[in-house]
Amino acid sequence: MTVNDIAKTLEELAPLAHAEEFDNVGLLVGDPNMEVTGILVTLDTLENVVDEAIEKNHNLIVSFHPIIFKGLKKLTGSNYVERVVLKAISNNIAIYSMHTALDNSKMGVNAKICEVLGIKGTEVLIPRPKSIKKLTTYVPLNDAEKVKTALFKAGAGEIGKYSNCSYSLEGIGSFKADNEANPTIGNVGEIHFEKETQINIIYSFEKEKSILNALFDAHPYEEIAYEVLTIDNTNQNLGMGMIGTLEVEMDEKEFLLLVKERMNAAVVRHSKLLGKKIRKVAVLGGSGAFAIGSAKSARADVFVSADIKYHEFYQAENQLVIADIGHFETEQFTKDLLVDYLTKKIPNFAVSLSESITNPIKYL
Repeated sequence: MTVNDIAKTLEELAPLAHAEEFDNVGLLVGDPNMEVTGILVTLDTLENVVDEAIEKNHNLIVSFHPIIFKGLKKLTGSNYVERVVLKAISNNIAIYSMHTALDNSKMGVNAKICEVLGIKGTEVLIPRPKSIKKLTTYVPLNDAEKVKTALFKAGAGEIGKYSNCSYSLEGIGSFKADNEANPTIGNVGEIHFEKETQINIIYSFEKEKSILNALFDAHPYEEIAYEVLTIDNTNQNLGMGMIGTLEVEMDEKEFLLLVKERMNAAVVRHSKLLGKKIRKVAVLGGSGAFAIGSAKSARADVFVSADIKYHEFYQAENQLVIADIGHFETEQFTKDLLVDYLTKKIPNFAVSLSESITNPIKYL
């Protein structure tokens, strides 16, 4: 398999189009056509990780955080980023990053946190806005099913746990072909009336190119009438953070100790305990202060995240408990998620969980 083959497999889990605009994801170093000898999965790509890849004869590193985040103006080895890139290039090792593409995946970072903490009935905490589109087109009655089947195959018509979703109306379409046209039905220079089906179908924004290509390939007309709209419906499958419930409610301190144990956290920084039971839990891996308001609006009892600043703890406002367990700690199990996913997708292929320590924060 090539690097590009592995990238396509990873994009099934976390399409790069789902990453935030500020991010730098995908293949950061290496040749997409290089044959892969093995995959090393890590949270961060540091020099010791590249050394580990060399030792294990794995020439593709799949990393959660991107080692190249801002533009590089030179490669002299003057800092850790440049040294990693130089070492990877000199040893013919490719580096692929997923970061916020996986953050936004319903089966990604936050789903893994929920799994570890035993949170059930999960939903996306902050759904991605403007990410659902609607296609309307008009097809002769006899061709409607063929066109719908092509659109479904391209990924249109998926709503939550349902697929092949569409809505159709029958009516009469009219057109007049000019002298340079080559109409499928009707005659040049004559107004033609045709019984047609209006097809309405929604899709996730990143699938637009393949869906429109499917429409153009399957539709019988020379000129295709269609409309594309961006709609404001909540996207159930895409967005930051997750919220769900514990099977059995717990005391606040009991729950925080459970989080500390299961997430291997050295310390839990938290806002004032409120003397209430914990049942509804919101989580967001990595820096999550921006989601405190969403957790309160969703009526979470506790919000588990990282990188909460001093004044941001005040935002709890006696409505919930904010728990900061550390950036690395919230994201550490992402490696396991990716190893499990790749092992199932490409069995009998060398996929290794990195043993290198990459957490830059230490505790006494």
